[in-house]
Amino acid sequence: MVQMGLLAWIVSALLTSGATLDELSWAFASAMGVIGVRAMAQWGYEVTAQEASLRIRQAARREVLGHLEALGPVRLAGRHSAGLGGQLVEQVEALDGYFARFLPQLRLAVVLPLTILVIVAWLDWLVAILLLLSMPLIPVFMALVGMGAERLNREQFAAVTRLAGHFLDRVRGITTLQLFNCTESATDEVYARADDYRRRSMRTLRLAFLSSAVLEFFASVAIAMLAIYIGFGLLGYIAFGPAPKLTLFSGLTILLLAPEFFQPLRTLSQHYHDRAAALGAADGLVALLSEPLPEHVGERSDQRNTDLAIAVGLVGVSVRHPGRGDVLGPLDLEVAAGETVALIGPSGAGKSTLLQLIAGFIDSETGQVYVDTGNGFAWMDQRPFLVQGSIADNLRLAAPYASDAQLLAALERAGLRELLASLPEGLQTSLGERGAGLSGGQAQRVALARIFLSPAPLVLLDEPTASLDEVSEAFVIEGLKSLAEEGRTLVIATHHPALMVMAGCVVRLSQGRIVTEQSA
Repeated sequence: MVQMGLLAWIVSALLTSGATLDELSWAFASAMGVIGVRAMAQWGYEVTAQEASLRIRQAARREVLGHLEALGPVRLAGRHSAGLGGQLVEQVEALDGYFARFLPQLRLAVVLPLTILVIVAWLDWLVAILLLLSMPLIPVFMALVGMGAERLNREQFAAVTRLAGHFLDRVRGITTLQLFNCTESATDEVYARADDYRRRSMRTLRLAFLSSAVLEFFASVAIAMLAIYIGFGLLGYIAFGPAPKLTLFSGLTILLLAPEFFQPLRTLSQHYHDRAAALGAADGLVALLSEPLPEHVGERSDQRNTDLAIAVGLVGVSVRHPGRGDVLGPLDLEVAAGETVALIGPSGAGKSTLLQLIAGFIDSETGQVYVDTGNGFAWMDQRPFLVQGSIADNLRLAAPYASDAQLLAALERAGLRELLASLPEGLQTSLGERGAGLSGGQAQRVALARIFLSPAPLVLLDEPTASLDEVSEAFVIEGLKSLAEEGRTLVIATHHPALMVMAGCVVRLSQGRIVTEQSA
């Protein structure tokens, strides 16, 4: 506003007062100084807005991660990992435009036009009335467009979440698709989903460009009307109201301030789609954060106990799943350090739930849980977790600083010496997602080798020999026996007679309760 006032005063002084350029040198210098101050203010505005947005997104991401951790892997089993990844990255990032641009601009769109309106009313009250009448057109149209844009953005985020899950499923199952000659149909499905997302994105962009064009039109018409009024007023063709009192200075100041009056509103309209995108993303994040956590959580201690003879202690624990009621307990169980315990019983008896409770994947509703995890615990089930990378990368998940010699020794103990010798790249052989490139038995033995490398004294195993061939099964059983001989504590959910025989204690479960507990 100071800058525009100085420019109008300089032009007026040159044309009407006959001032020379030398006499106005101080005014030119002041105008340049004001331009520098304005540039610095704009830079400070953008930097602080980006910093605020960054902190807010970091806080939102911490909150989402904390909620995911509190839910645990069992309660998140119904959600696709690709969808969760998209929410954690893309939907949190979609909040940037709202906090960095829309929210600060919303304040500016209120303060700046009102300030300019006061200055214009002091110069010419009729122009102020014209500005006041044209001002609501932009926010009203912006709100009407924004409601549609918000719905489109919500649908767009839902579509990209589904697309991410669909694509990841096809990538993980590409071997199966090739075996059944279904790669072409799977490609067509992914293409159709991607094309649907493209059409949704273009629909949102089309609405954004259309609304921006209409808002620019309204602002341009309003400025043109003011220019006509001021021009005819200065020429003396308008004789009513404050028009006869118009001067070159006042008229030029109003014309220079008119675009600045509409600029915050036009900028806000451009950022209004950032608001729509943020609200669409926030819907998915709020739905995730609204997933209820367990209301009643029993006591849990993962610290090293003074009684070093106890590895796992459960007292009066019970677990309840939504819609299923009590699936485990109440029960008591005590596992001595170095003991091997076999959990047996029919499918659905609660064996896996008991292991998940000991691991901390779920919380108990009642009772007390004590687990000695001074050096962590090792987990192995019938679907071992293998990442895309080399065999060495997967082994070093348990022992980051292990040497190649230690990795080779662990693989040899797991019975993978011949397999490794047949691979040209050895330890650097690449594996696909979930161990693609290995058979089920080989993947299980890689997971067993990882346990050999782990220093964890407690090993939890959920059906480790299920769906294995006889050779792989024998290697896994021998490997578990060697772990027991090392003095590690093993808790195994199994149906296999050989594992029951090697156990020092067999616990039979039925309908979530211990019915018998037998020591060897």
